[in-house]
Amino acid sequence: MHDSKHKSVRLRDYIHAWHDDHWFWPFLKQNKGLLAIIFLVGLITFVCAAALMFTSGYLISKSATHPYNILAVYVPVVLTRAFGIGRPTFKYLERINSHNWVLGVVSKLRVQLYQTLEKDAAFLQEHQKTGQIFGLLADDLDHLENFYLRSIFPTVVAYLVWLVVTIAVGIFTWTGTILVACVLALVLIVTPLFSLRVAASGYQLQKQHKAHEYTTVTEHYLGLADWVITHRKDAFITAGAKDAAVNQQSVADQERFQRWRNFGIQVLFGVLAIGLIIGSQHFLGTSKQLANYAAAVVLSLFPLIDCFLPVAQAMAEVPLYSDSLAHLNALTASVTQHQPTPVAQQPLTTPIETIRFDHVSFAYGPDQPQLLDDFSLTIHAGEKVAILGPSGEGKTTILQLLLGDLIPQAGTITVNDIPVAALQDERPTLFGYLNQAPFLFNTTIRDNIRLGAPAASDKQIMTVLDDVGLGSLVQQLPDGLGTPVTESGQRFSGGQQQRLALARILLKKTPILLLDEPTIGLDPVTEQALMQMVMQVSRNRTLIWVTHHLQGLETADQAIFLTNGKITMAGKPADLYRDNARFQQLYQLDVGAL
Repeated sequence: MHDSKHKSVRLRDYIHAWHDDHWFWPFLKQNKGLLAIIFLVGLITFVCAAALMFTSGYLISKSATHPYNILAVYVPVVLTRAFGIGRPTFKYLERINSHNWVLGVVSKLRVQLYQTLEKDAAFLQEHQKTGQIFGLLADDLDHLENFYLRSIFPTVVAYLVWLVVTIAVGIFTWTGTILVACVLALVLIVTPLFSLRVAASGYQLQKQHKAHEYTTVTEHYLGLADWVITHRKDAFITAGAKDAAVNQQSVADQERFQRWRNFGIQVLFGVLAIGLIIGSQHFLGTSKQLANYAAAVVLSLFPLIDCFLPVAQAMAEVPLYSDSLAHLNALTASVTQHQPTPVAQQPLTTPIETIRFDHVSFAYGPDQPQLLDDFSLTIHAGEKVAILGPSGEGKTTILQLLLGDLIPQAGTITVNDIPVAALQDERPTLFGYLNQAPFLFNTTIRDNIRLGAPAASDKQIMTVLDDVGLGSLVQQLPDGLGTPVTESGQRFSGGQQQRLALARILLKKTPILLLDEPTIGLDPVTEQALMQMVMQVSRNRTLIWVTHHLQGLETADQAIFLTNGKITMAGKPADLYRDNARFQQLYQLDVGAL
C-alpha cells in the first residue's frame, strides 16, 4: 500500500496525464453534441426507472384503499406502463449510441497507434520491448475503451441524477435535501476516493507484473528452439507463472474489497430508505390522500442504486486507465523526439547518377561514441560497393542514413545532389532494402513476394523467382505460388528465405539495392552462391552491401573498410589484394588460410 504522500503525488499525476495527452481529451471533445445526447438519454433512463417505481408504489397504495372507480387509478396505470416501456427503450438508446461512439473513437485510436508505431518502425525494437508493444495493442487501447464505457459515461450520468434528486427533494424540504445530499456524497465522493486509494497500489502491481509476464513469455517463445535443445521443458512451461500468480492474488484481494465496498454502499442506501420512511411518515402521514405517496417516495430510491453503485468502481479503475494513458503518451513523446524536422519534398526527375556522403558525422546521442567521423564517399550509378569493418563501426548506420531513418549531426547525404531528407516521398521507388533478418509472413509465397509490388502478376513473380534461383523449386511445389510459407518462413531453409526476401525487393525494380549482411548465418557454400546470384540480378542497379566477409568481393567496384568512424582502406578488391598487405592478411584470415 502506498503512503499518503505518495498517493497525493499519484493523484496529481492522474490529473496531469488526463489534461496533457494526445489520446483521451482530443477524442472526448469530438462530437460533443452526441455526447450530450448520450448523457441526457442516460439521465432519462434512470428518471424513468425511479418514476416507474414511484407510480407503481402509488398505484399499489391507492388500490389498497379500494377506490370507488377504476378511473381513480387510471392515470397511475398509464404512467406505470409508459415508464415501464420508457426505461428499457432509453436504456437501449443510451447503450447503442454510447457503444457506437466509443467504437468509432477506438477505431481512430487504433489507427493513431499504428501510425505512431509506423513512424518509429525502423527502431521499434531498440526503443520498445516486444512485450511492451503487445501490452499497448492488447491492453492499453481496450482500457481506454472501458474508460469511456465504464467510467466516463456512468459517472457523468450519476452526478446528473444526483443533481436532479437533490433538487427534487429540495422542492419539499430543505432538511431532506441536506440529508440526501450528504448520504449521496458519501456514495459519490467519499467512497470513490477511498476506492481509488485502495486500488492504486493493486492496479500498479498488476500492470507491472502483467508487463513483465508479456515480456518473459514473449522472450521464451522467441527462444523456443534453445529451450528445446537444452531440454528445459518445465522451465519454459512455467514462464510467467509467478507473475500470473501475483496478479491473481491481487485481483482476488481487489474483488474482496469491492464486495465489502458495495455492501457498505447498499447499507447506506438502507439507512437512506429508513430515513425516507420516517420522513414520509412525518410529512405525508398527516393526510390520507398524501399517505398514498409514502411508499412511492421510498420505492423510487432503489433504482438509484444501479445508477450510483458503478461510480466507486469507476474511480477504482482510474489508476489502470491512467497507466494505459501514460504508456500511450510516452510512446507519442518517444516517437516525436526521434522525428526529424519536416523537410520540403522534391521529386527525382532524372535517373540515378550519384550518391554522395559529404563529410558526414553521426552519433546516436551526446554521450554515445562517434560512429561516423567526417565520412565521405561517392558512389556512381550502377556501382557495386561493399562496406566492411568490425562490429559496431557504423556500417548499418550508413544504410540507415542513406534511407533517411537517421539524420547526421554534420555533413550531407544526397542522391543526384538532392538531400535524402527531401526524397522521402520517393523512397519506396528508390530503395530496395534487405536487412539481416528479413521477415516472411505466414501466408503464401505469392503474397510474401507481392509485398514489394501488390499489383504484380504471377508471371512477374516467377521472373524474379527465376532470377534468385527459386523458380524451379516453386514450380515443383504442389500449390506453386499458393504454397504457404508458414510462420517466419520455417518451411524453407535459411538460404531460401534470404532468396525469397531478395525476390521481394527485386520485384520493386528500384534503382538502388541496400543489403545489410544478407548472408549472415549461412554456410560458406550457400553464402558464395547467394552473393554470385545477387551480383547477377543487380547488374543494372546500384548495390551497396554491408558484410564481414571478404569472399565474394571479386566483382565489387569498391570495397571500403571502416575503423573508428573513418575509411581506413578503400579501392577495387583486386587492386587491394595485389597492393595492400593488410587486405591480403585479412583475406587469408577470412578464408581460413591463416
